[in-house]
Amino acid sequence: MTSTAMKLTAVHALLVLAAGLSATAASAQQVFRIVGPDGKVTFSDKPPPASANTKVTAAASDSSARAAANNSLPFELRKVAGQYPVTLYTGDNCGPCGSARSLLTTRGVPFTEKTVTTNEDAQALQRVSGESVLPFATIGSQQLKGFSDAEWTQFLDAAGYPKTSVLPASYRQATATPLVTVSAPPAPAAARVGAAAPAPATIPVIPPTTPDNPAGIRF
Repeated sequence: MTSTAMKLTAVHALLVLAAGLSATAASAQQVFRIVGPDGKVTFSDKPPPASANTKVTAAASDSSARAAANNSLPFELRKVAGQYPVTLYTGDNCGPCGSARSLLTTRGVPFTEKTVTTNEDAQALQRVSGESVLPFATIGSQQLKGFSDAEWTQFLDAAGYPKTSVLPASYRQATATPLVTVSAPPAPAAARVGAAAPAPATIPVIPPTTPDNPAGIRF
């Protein structure tokens, strides 16, 4: 194969990658934690019907925070980040996760980081990616499972991210948040700060019976 043919083949491959990236340019998939009437917990990317007798909690949407952060980016980077947002899923004591985070940070790629530390997080990751492999990342709709410097670089190039950082000095990476946010049950009324203690139960006083009032009726 000639060098020209090899170059054309490489360009075609990148175009195929770019086409795959643009299939569904969406942000990180939101995961709903659904507790049914029987206490059974399930995870879904779709909320249950409003009529269902279930309790639903979900990770807060990242779209508003991501849009606010992107406003400070240079135009070209803002355009790419808006079209192909990057989300990184990491875990504790995960060396490859650190390598993936370092690659994105060094290259100046804005990204949202989700931590997977609880059983609920692990089940949600399984729902999103189909596996329990970390690190896991999405670039637009493209999924990257496990860390490979060469593979991740190839997909970032295909998406159009700059090869070196162009982030402004004022840019600050958002703090990592759990993949699934579970709302704590409300505290009992007496335990709430400032809440009045419940009134003690009163014992009814039964008037004594007398010859004139044998039934002990009280008015």
